[in-house]
Amino acid sequence: MSKISIIIPTINEANNLPLLLSDLSIIQKQGEIIIVDGGSKDKTIDVANIYGAKVYKSKERNRGLQLDMGAKKSKGDWLIFLHADTRLTHDWFTKINSVLKGDENYIYYFKFKVNDKKIIYRVLEILVNFRSKYFKEPYGDQGLIIHRSIYLKNNGFRKISLMEDIDFLRRLNKKKDLKQLNLPLFTSSRKWERSNIFLQAIKNWSFRKRWLKGESTKSIYSDYYKNN
Repeated sequence: MSKISIIIPTINEANNLPLLLSDLSIIQKQGEIIIVDGGSKDKTIDVANIYGAKVYKSKERNRGLQLDMGAKKSKGDWLIFLHADTRLTHDWFTKINSVLKGDENYIYYFKFKVNDKKIIYRVLEILVNFRSKYFKEPYGDQGLIIHRSIYLKNNGFRKISLMEDIDFLRRLNKKKDLKQLNLPLFTSSRKWERSNIFLQAIKNWSFRKRWLKGESTKSIYSDYYKNN
């Protein structure tokens, strides 16, 4: 099987990272795990080193920059981009083996799941998975599996501090090649716990709309992190 590179951008993820790295440990010598840190003040880098991940430090907290830096430092044929607060099923690696042996032109993403038992999150999952599958608009917290050649052909992630996932997917030459895996990726509910889930969704939609209209990511970034 082609070697894979799993790329994870981090900023103060010492609490979440051990869980994800434990899930990823089954790849052993068949791949590499790359952490690109944006200036963590906690034990994130120590955790990454304990689990044997390759660690690189970004000059700034900029997820687009961190993701692209990880891709450029990687050696795998297939690149898997994940957020640090996600979890995988115990058999995830076995299930994606057939995918990684298949058509290199396809770009895959996971089925969206929230790591919380509240019913309201089941509603969110239905809406997100519908949007992703039928409108071809998955976001970064659903992961991305892409062959190196296709990543480079589409010029990778731009060095922007947010909206980097939307920006990259909008630039794809062939969005029809986006495919949802029948495999869940569990994302933390932490981003929705501080506010009403639907109000947060409206806020996020507003941020995306501002960005699509051409507003700078710098001003949106300031408002986003002021409200999150």
